[in-house]
Amino acid sequence: MNKLRRDVLKYLQLPLLCAPLSVAGLAAAQAVQPIKLALVESLSGPFANTGEAVFRNLLWATERVNARGGVRLPGGARPLVIARYDSKGQNEEALSALRAAIDDGARVIMQGNSSATAAALLDAIEKHNSREPERRVLYLNYSAVDPALTNERCSFWHFRFDAHADMRMAALMDVIKDEKAVHSAYLIGQDYSFGQAVLREARRQLSAQRPDIRIVGDELHPVGRVKDFAPYAAKIQQSGAQAVITGNWGNDLMLLVKAAREAGYEGRFYTFYGNALGAPAALGEAGVGKVLAVADWLPNVPTAESRAFYQSFRQRFPDPRDDYVHMRMQLMMEALAQSLEKAGSTDTVAVARAMEHAKVQLSGRSGAMRAEDHQFQQSLVVGVMERKGSPGVAFDVEGSGYGFKVVREIAASKAQMPAMCQMKRY
Repeated sequence: MNKLRRDVLKYLQLPLLCAPLSVAGLAAAQAVQPIKLALVESLSGPFANTGEAVFRNLLWATERVNARGGVRLPGGARPLVIARYDSKGQNEEALSALRAAIDDGARVIMQGNSSATAAALLDAIEKHNSREPERRVLYLNYSAVDPALTNERCSFWHFRFDAHADMRMAALMDVIKDEKAVHSAYLIGQDYSFGQAVLREARRQLSAQRPDIRIVGDELHPVGRVKDFAPYAAKIQQSGAQAVITGNWGNDLMLLVKAAREAGYEGRFYTFYGNALGAPAALGEAGVGKVLAVADWLPNVPTAESRAFYQSFRQRFPDPRDDYVHMRMQLMMEALAQSLEKAGSTDTVAVARAMEHAKVQLSGRSGAMRAEDHQFQQSLVVGVMERKGSPGVAFDVEGSGYGFKVVREIAASKAQMPAMCQMKRY
């Protein structure tokens, strides 16, 4: 209890921090039981930057919920607090972290960076929830986008708040189909379930929408183990590809685009995650007008609400190195708070049933959970890298001097895809 109380005081902006406590107030503070959320992510190793970016986003989201008084439950309002568990980028470490989080009292598990890890956690959570119904947990996924996770592997306990890979690819294809100057493409990705799904869907959608585009390269590489992408960049350059399509993320993306720049590659990059975590700075001028990224939101979405949202995040985290805000993670936390309040308790089954019907909005963006497969439905945007200060680019990325101009917005109704989920319900 003492540790939880310290966590509340350290991480949450409560009225408790703003004035001296009376004896009665101190007793009330001591009685507050925070709702513990467990973040299982790579917080060390080659993808530590992605894990820390997630933590900043989720911390900011919990601070917003707590600033308005916390989660309102029949026994009194309760704050949210995040406990960090380092998966070190390894599935076995993630499974150990899951067990530790459950033993520590967490009943909400959050993870997303790696679909392979997501699949391992999902299997473990299914088994755990069956064996120990009194300690069931929910799994909130903000980034693991292998389509199987909400299709053939869908689970009552799992909720995905990011668009899956096929949805993201369809958004990119909505732009590529109009790029008449592109006649050849190189497909490259990380060799695991997500990377394989990206390339598979790229081949399928190119065949359907741009059969005139020749695929001049199609390869997978180890995840997080390639230190020098120069050989890959040389093959891309030699292929004559006018476009590269990749789902790479983290260092695997940054090192790829940096190597391509150094190899003199001048074609376009169509990416899932090219809008941050070092990629724009690595490309520099070579990326202007040539790197595209798909996302649920971008800082230069042209609305006053979006501008205020982004500026608020940067006020909270002013260091340019900390710049990578995800709207979907904010919507996820709003959906959790809403579902807890609707359930009127922290009972896992009750919260899951409420979350199946969650509808949330924030700063002009919105989304709704689809009960059929627990896939969040939201609009998507595609942006192209441009210099800060150019039309449509008020904000840059990580102080790089380059930001992303929104060139296409895909409504949620158009972004959705059919589900193939046969879910066991509780």
